[in-house]
Amino acid sequence: MAPAPAPGRRLVDLDGCLNFRDLGGYPTQDGRRVRWRRLFRSDALHHMTPRDLQRVRDELRIRTVIDLRSSAERSGEPRTPLCAPPVREYHVPLFDRERSGSAPALPLDEIYFVLLQVAREPIARVVRLLAESREPALFHCAAGKDRTGLVAAVVLGALGVRDEHVIEDYAATRRSLEQIVERLRESSSYDYVFTELPPETLHAEPQTMARLLGRVARDHGSMRGYLLGSGLQEAELTRLEIALLDGP
Repeated sequence: MAPAPAPGRRLVDLDGCLNFRDLGGYPTQDGRRVRWRRLFRSDALHHMTPRDLQRVRDELRIRTVIDLRSSAERSGEPRTPLCAPPVREYHVPLFDRERSGSAPALPLDEIYFVLLQVAREPIARVVRLLAESREPALFHCAAGKDRTGLVAAVVLGALGVRDEHVIEDYAATRRSLEQIVERLRESSSYDYVFTELPPETLHAEPQTMARLLGRVARDHGSMRGYLLGSGLQEAELTRLEIALLDGP
């Protein structure tokens, strides 16, 4: 099995974003590989500098941006100048209702699994958008860790990327996590992260994703099985492969 590329090649070094990464290069179980410079994940984009903006629009040529944040988060932060023509932005919140107090005292992998169940429709929409995009695409949330990490796991799993690389991708956030947490502390919009959510939420440990993938395998067979059970068709998943995978 071919090894995944070095993490340093995957991290896109921007001045404003702390967790902007290329999902290319991961090998699949059938010998193909996720295309470089085709699919990206990130933390919040409103921190981008003018130099970042030029690089993302002109060098990376990202043309589809999917915002996984809630409406309240979007209204509480500045709008990124990235999301203007020719870039198309889609707001696809994984959850979009007012918080109702502290989150249940569940392990982080269980929280992710619950989110997979309650956000079936928006997750399926994200996959459809990526399958339909013919140019580089990006999805993001605030920290680029939880919602973004969950969507990355779903997409990589649906493409046939091995669990070990899905876990590796999730845990790569740890390189920037201290800075990400400090940035969240500076915004009153995310006070609840430190007062209502379990402390484990501030971590990105590989065993968290490993447990989630194990639960998905037991309950759905695979991420592909999860998506098929969420209303996607085989033809749509084939289009996702065509859009994002290179040949052997």
